[in-house]
Amino acid sequence: MLTSRQEHPIRRAASRAGAAADSVQSRFGHRLFGLPGTHLGAVHNPRERIGSPWHYWWQAHYLDALIDAALRESDERESRRLAMTARRLLRGIHLRNGLRWTNSYYDDMAWLALATDRLTLLGLGGSRAIPPLERALRSAHTPEAGGGLYWNMGRDFKNTPATAPAALLFARRGDPAQAQQLLDWLRQRLRNSHTGLLQDGIRLDKGRETLVPDVYTYNQGPILGALLEMGGPRHLVDAASLITAVDEHLARDGVLTTHGSGDGGLFTGILARYLALAALTPALPATVQRTAATLVTTTAEALWAGRIEAPPAGRGGRRRSHRTGQLAFAAGTGDDALTDGAELSTQLQAWMILEAAYRVDTGAIGDDAEPSE
Repeated sequence: MLTSRQEHPIRRAASRAGAAADSVQSRFGHRLFGLPGTHLGAVHNPRERIGSPWHYWWQAHYLDALIDAALRESDERESRRLAMTARRLLRGIHLRNGLRWTNSYYDDMAWLALATDRLTLLGLGGSRAIPPLERALRSAHTPEAGGGLYWNMGRDFKNTPATAPAALLFARRGDPAQAQQLLDWLRQRLRNSHTGLLQDGIRLDKGRETLVPDVYTYNQGPILGALLEMGGPRHLVDAASLITAVDEHLARDGVLTTHGSGDGGLFTGILARYLALAALTPALPATVQRTAATLVTTTAEALWAGRIEAPPAGRGGRRRSHRTGQLAFAAGTGDDALTDGAELSTQLQAWMILEAAYRVDTGAIGDDAEPSE
């Protein structure tokens, strides 16, 4: 049995993750076009009333975060509410996307497929979304440039952002052969042999290939998840090497690098999700597990320390917050910390990292658990 001294960090981690969950839903969550039974995350707070931009892939990560929260929540009523919000969000995504599950970007579709797959495993619906998303992803895996997935329908760029989450999806859904092909391509074509990190992609122009060597935190996350999902000595060695590379090149004093606002405001939250998974994978060396855990919890501490009281919820925001007042989090750490917390991506990132820290502290990975009934 845990002592009170041991329980305190767990309660604290749960409280922080809960406060972030409440704040994001209160400040950004709303019904789509006011329709009952729907939910969506506004891009900004206060939200635009006319001409609001559509960020499909941000919503996919919002869905993942809601599932995390439902799994974490010890209060059965609140767990059910979060699970229902996740179902409504998936419905809202489908409606807002023109009654289609697919869009023009294969990385977007991979993220939604991963989140929806978790939702279906929990018995919360979403099974109709998976087949069209899987078909689209498979269609983007072609021999050009030696393999890998295209980034979008333009089919002139094969990259890590699309290929890595697709590899993880195929590994989870019982197609290790295709997952292995994608992992091999990433290792052979986009892994930087000096740093051990994954580079962004390869542009194709009339048969000519051009490497795009940019390095982002989120590109390391899903390949780490895929390596852990595949398991076995070779993949675990690669996973351990990747975690070491992240620690050496994408962190300072244990705090992960961040990438500002906009799309970059989500990047490090994605990496933290899979570092938490690694921290709780006993097949990895204990030192590597500790490194992964430290990266998550130290980054979470930095974000929590920089929180401020948020402005009142924008029009249509959900004003409920049973734990604390509404909070706003910085876009990240270091220079990125100087923000007003008014963008969904950066607030989701903080929430995702705090949920990851909770899982590290409690040992509750979450992907295979079930919400309270």
